[in-house]
Amino acid sequence: MTTAKLLTMLLTGLTVWSTGAMFAMALERADQASPLTGEVKKIDGTAVDLAKYKGKVVLVVNVASRCGYTPQYTGLQKLYDTYKDKGLVVLGFPANEFGAQEPGSDTDIATFCSSKYGVTFDMFSKVVVKGPNKSPLYKSLTESATPPGEVSWNFEKFLIGRDGAIVGRYKSAVAPEDAKLTGAIEAALGKAG
Repeated sequence: MTTAKLLTMLLTGLTVWSTGAMFAMALERADQASPLTGEVKKIDGTAVDLAKYKGKVVLVVNVASRCGYTPQYTGLQKLYDTYKDKGLVVLGFPANEFGAQEPGSDTDIATFCSSKYGVTFDMFSKVVVKGPNKSPLYKSLTESATPPGEVSWNFEKFLIGRDGAIVGRYKSAVAPEDAKLTGAIEAALGKAG
């Protein structure tokens, strides 16, 4: 066998193996369930199917009214205002797991957010984001994100790409205007779904 034939056979084998590996990786990614499934209640009590956000870039944040990070509402609103026409949605999920910093009713929370911070992005009914009783959305987020694991405090952020996959996870100390987060949002907005 000539060197040229041997080289051709080797390259053909590598191409077939490489294509198979890429196909397997694509299937694995497709099999990962998007967190954007199921029904949740908006803060006004109306039901929303999370699938309505597929095709958009979604920033999911667990929020609280009496937290040191509560002023992040200003930055979240600014992110929403800046990027909403390009396809970003911000979803706020009040939670009371951390220091009981979200004790109010949905009506109290809605009033606080609109009057103090002018929030116009979608806010939802209070949910559990940690522990065995966490909502299905947060179960999916905390199991599928990198790194996986429980939400550690209020204002933790999960960024979901247009394809429905989690593309980033940001701890509470990462402010909405942080270049790490805004860069990831811009990159996700630039990708097709």
